[in-house]
This record gives sequence, C-alpha cells and structure tokens, in this order.
Amino acid sequence: MTPTMRLVLLSIVFLIYWPTAVVRGEDPYIFFTWNVTYGTLAPLGTPQQVILINGEFPGPVINSTSNNNVVVNVFNNLDEPFLITWSGVQQRKNSWQDGVLGTNCPIPPGSNYTYHFQVKDQIGSFMYYPSTAMHKAAGGFGGLHINSRLLIPVPYPDPEDDYTVIINDWYTKTHSALRNMLDSGRTLGRPEGVLINGKNAKGDGKDEPLFTMKPGKTYKYRVCNAGLKTSLNFRIQGHGLKLVEMEGSHVVQNVYDSLDVHAGGCLAVLVTADQDPKDYYMVASTRFTKTVSTGKGIIRYEGGKGPASAEIPAAPVGWAWSLNQFRSFRWNLTASAARPNPQGSYHYGQINITRTIVLANTAGRANGKLRYAINGISHVNPPTPLKLAEYYGVADKVFKYDIMQDRPPASDKAEIVMQPNVVNITFRDFIEIIFENHEKSIQAYHLDGYSFFAVAIEPGTWSPDKRKNYNLLDAVSRTTIQVYPKSWAAILLTFDNAGMWNIRSEIWERTYLGQQLYVSTLSPGRSLRDEYSLPDNSLICGIVKDMPKPPPYTL
Repeated sequence: MTPTMRLVLLSIVFLIYWPTAVVRGEDPYIFFTWNVTYGTLAPLGTPQQVILINGEFPGPVINSTSNNNVVVNVFNNLDEPFLITWSGVQQRKNSWQDGVLGTNCPIPPGSNYTYHFQVKDQIGSFMYYPSTAMHKAAGGFGGLHINSRLLIPVPYPDPEDDYTVIINDWYTKTHSALRNMLDSGRTLGRPEGVLINGKNAKGDGKDEPLFTMKPGKTYKYRVCNAGLKTSLNFRIQGHGLKLVEMEGSHVVQNVYDSLDVHAGGCLAVLVTADQDPKDYYMVASTRFTKTVSTGKGIIRYEGGKGPASAEIPAAPVGWAWSLNQFRSFRWNLTASAARPNPQGSYHYGQINITRTIVLANTAGRANGKLRYAINGISHVNPPTPLKLAEYYGVADKVFKYDIMQDRPPASDKAEIVMQPNVVNITFRDFIEIIFENHEKSIQAYHLDGYSFFAVAIEPGTWSPDKRKNYNLLDAVSRTTIQVYPKSWAAILLTFDNAGMWNIRSEIWERTYLGQQLYVSTLSPGRSLRDEYSLPDNSLICGIVKDMPKPPPYTL
C-alpha cells in the first residue's frame, strides 16, 4: 500500500468514527483594522488635540456575539507608545491580550500589533480605552458589545435598535500637558465639561440629534462612563430608564428616573418612545463635585416637531441617594447569560472564603511628589511587563511577590513605597476583597480577567461581623465597583482564570500615580488546560528582549 493510499484510508476511517469533528470548526471571527492618530476637534468649543480611531471620536463600536474571536490590528500613528485595554472582557486563559503594561509591551510609534481574543462565555455592555500614560484623556475609547447567541433567550423583547452612549468628563488640556502636571506633583483639578459621544449640545436649535426614535418603539441604550475621574448621572427628559443589564449580567428590571454611572462602569437600559413626538435632551452631569457640569445630547422622534425643553431634569444630590440605588440592583436569577443555564444556578453565597484581602487607598508623597497607594504600596510599571518576566522565568529580576500585606497599615499616614505591586493568589481560591476608602472623595475600581459579586457597600470601616449584611443571594456579577467617601465595598470571586490581572483605580490620575496592583494566578503545571502560551506575534521588550523563547505550555 502506497503512502497516499494509506492516507486516504485513514481519512475514511476518521470520517466514519468522528463524523462531527470536521464540521465543528472554530467559533466565528470578526476582524478590525484600526489606525490610531491625532486629530483636532472642539468638543467644548475650543480646538484641541484628540486621539482618533479610523478618524472617529469616540472610536468605532465593536459589535460581537458570545464566543466570537475578535481580531483587532492596531496601528499606532501617535508619537508615543500606546496600548488599548478591553475593559470587562475576561480574556479567559489569555492575559496576553489584556492590553495593560503589566502584561504587554506597548506598541511603538509607527508600528502595529494585532490583538486576538475570544469573548468566551460572556454577554453584555463594555468598552475599550487606552491604558498607557494619560492617552485616555484625549480619546481612543469606544463601546464593546457582546450579544447573546440566537439560541440563548434574552429576558426582554428585541429592541428596535441598539445604541452606544459614551459619557465622560473632559479636559481642554492635551494628554501630555495633563501627564506633565501629574509628573510634577500636581493634581488634575476639575474637568472643564462633560461630553456625550464626544459632543455637548449647545441648545441653539442647530444641534444634530445623536439618536432617533420611532414613536411607540423601544430602544436599548448601552451607557459607559469613559471619563478620567468623575461619576456621572445619566437621564433622559420625560423618559424612564428600564435597567436590564450591567457589565455582563442581566438584572432585575426596575425603572429609574436617572442612574449614576461611576468611572469605568457600563450598563444597558430600555427606553420606550412614549412621549410627544419632538426633541428631548439626554443628560449626563457630574456627581459629588462642588460645581456641577452638565453635558447634553439630542434624541429626536422621527416625524416629530419641536425643540427639546430648556428645563433639564434635576440631578440627585449626595451619595446616600447613590448608595440606595446600588442596593436596588439585583441579579436576575432566572435569566440565562452566555450559557443556557440560569445565572442563579451559581450559588456563590455557599462557597467558603479561602482568603480575605483588605485594600485601602491613600494619598501621600514619595520622593517629594504626589503618589497614590494601596496598602502603602504605590505601583510602578517596570520596563519588562510582569507577565513576560514570569513566563521567561526571570520574575525575581523584575519584581517581588507579596510585598503588600493583606491588611492596610495601621495609619493612613504610613510611608508610601514605590515599586511593582504583585499579589500571588492560589489558582481557584475563593477570595473576599474589601476596598476601604478613608478619604473624602469617591473611589472606583476595576478588576481585569474576572467578574465579581458586589455583595456590599456600607459607610464606616469594615470588620468581619459586617459579613452578616452581605447579599449572598442575588448580588450583581460585574467588573467595576464604587467606594463612597469614608466607606467600604466587598466583592467575592473565584480566581479561576490563570494569568496576570490588573486591579486598578478607574480614577485615572490615581492609576497613573500608583493606585493599582496586579494579581498573579499561576497555573500549577504550565498547562494549556489553564492558560495559553505566549502568542507568536507578541511584542518583546525589557530584559527578556534578546532571551530565547521558553517552550510553550503543554497539555
């Protein structure tokens, strides 16, 4: 028998015994090519430098479906190294694609890098934004949708259309000027305004509508706060907001007059066009600030006549209102998310806590300049990404594990230490994390690689007896959490996603000046069952640049 005949015979046998193997294939791919450039726009009336993606501000929407493979080729045409992070995408087994300085070498000016990640077992409303320097202050952000597969029921009828709303505070200074302020030891101060999808309606009758609605129809609005520091209250004149989803979780569908969207947060609401056919203002205004700034955008009814009323619905006052709103959010236990099984089939409240980590933010000075810290450690990004150092076996030459204690120092005035902050957490441990905010300003945090159960936010200082107040049944599984002044927040999660993952403040000047850390969750056996190997197209930098590439993970 010739080799060719043997190959044909083997192929026939394979088809007989494994007929489905040849049709299974990979999940669908969606491809994007992005050119990141500077441009000049006047979002608040004064021409200034902004960051555009394919000429757009905000950037293009990524519209994906559960389990899609997303391939984004990013060309950096700026004059500085650049990265984009995909906030809320869990990057299962794949922190290589997270797009932060602890996992990725930045894309050099005039170069490109192709991200390839799968939105595995996820649905929901998310966003992307720059993670390098203060680039986020100039743009480069946009919406990222993950739709349910057709076979998975969604707990509301299909909307007439699906709209993306990016709200953010805004500075008229360039991103480099803002960075120089922080590098010199100053804070950013108050932003100059608020934008909705990169604009602020003037109310002079010449504003073009951001969105249109047909009378009687219902629309989905996905709202994300891509700002640098400010919580924003979102509302629409004369229309109720039916909350249906938050950062990947279907929620109990309550109707609100307005919703606080904190820095880094996303949510989705249904809005029915049930008012007189004319224009209405969509409004976003700052919360917890001495001076309130407001951004507006026009929603226009098709065939409607008449301008939007100049009377803007009032924003709530104080953070007690916001805390009570948080407590009204509930996980929809009967709805399916990315998989057919109901969300409530995961009983997180019955799992024993393996470890408790209390994280307290502080502000202080190190080397004579302003720094922000978590438990006394102000994170510094080394030239070699932490994950690369781990993979190449030279972590000890780049950082030390566990320099931060699981409890904050006794005094908030303790010395701030500047160095890489990496916490080692055992793979698959169920962890309780407490965020304590002893300061007078609100905080907001995001965890890459995971969603977590936001089980409590309360005023005061946390202690173990506060667990009796946890919501252990239907807390929303999400990726960001706010912490009100002089308050604490508790989250629960299983660290079952191997990789190097960033916990960061979503108040970007604090992130830039050290209020962040990384969690290393190592696969015990360098196994492909738990984590993917370093991609072939990865950018290599730092001390590992000229080292031989380690052998890939195996099964």
